[in-house]
Amino acid sequence: MADLSNTQIFPPRDLIGYGGQPPAIRWPGNRAVAVSFVVNFEEGAEYTVSGGDDHNEAIYEVVHRLEGRDPCIESHFEYGTRAAWWRVMDLFDRYDAKTTVSACGLAVQRSPLLAQDAVQRGHEVSAHGWRWESHADLDETEERARIAKTVQAIQAATGQPPRGWHTRSASSPNTRRLLVEAGNFLYDSDAYNDDLPYFVPVAGKRHLVLPYAFDTNDMQFQNTQRFGTGGAFAAYVIDAYDWLAREGSSAPRMLSIGLHLRMIGRPGRIGALETILTHIAGSGKAWIATREQIARHWLAQQPDQGFNAAK
Repeated sequence: MADLSNTQIFPPRDLIGYGGQPPAIRWPGNRAVAVSFVVNFEEGAEYTVSGGDDHNEAIYEVVHRLEGRDPCIESHFEYGTRAAWWRVMDLFDRYDAKTTVSACGLAVQRSPLLAQDAVQRGHEVSAHGWRWESHADLDETEERARIAKTVQAIQAATGQPPRGWHTRSASSPNTRRLLVEAGNFLYDSDAYNDDLPYFVPVAGKRHLVLPYAFDTNDMQFQNTQRFGTGGAFAAYVIDAYDWLAREGSSAPRMLSIGLHLRMIGRPGRIGALETILTHIAGSGKAWIATREQIARHWLAQQPDQGFNAAK
């Protein structure tokens, strides 16, 4: 039987959203789709026995669970920071496409060079938790501390606090309230339920949600083996973009494309990102933007005198 003990502490579900009547907002340049590339920077924040954890991360290229230290999985994650970062970021530079680097605080603390490089290239560095972990079972005190540590690590490395937040998998009932309490966040991406940003009330304020997506996401190379080749991934993402571009001729649309260094950054997959960028950038219908840029545009188009946005 399902555990229903915590159902009352979450806000009621909204199954309707905009109800087929999205706000009359246009993206800059009257583009049809706001495209958000999210590069997840988790390497160094995954669970490892060598780092003092009681287990190792389970999602990677092979399935061979070890109870003790696992140098195989450690080196798998290291590929993201040693080799893939530079390949991925150089490709984005070729298209002058700005991304959101969704970074775990511990990953930034261990490899600050990458966060600094992101800022130098004009990308956003947002927060992806302290560790690559769910917040579902964290108590309020521990979660508040982890949010604060994440903000501090990113600010120490880049000179500026993160404006966005995304929890791996499930957040807790307290996450949004704690983000609003922290004061520096413009948005969170702890939702997968729309193709547009939307507002929710949190602690008496209007809080912005920029939904994320798991389908247009290279995690499916490993999480489900849904994509066997880079070409299959590129075709799926392009299909999603083309459909949203059709709809975006009359109403705003947003597409999130999730990437991971150790996945898309492999030589056999990076061509998929090049194919996607060529198609989207060449369509003339996309505004490729960071999530902070998208959030600020949405907020500017829907001002609310009662909303105290982070500056």
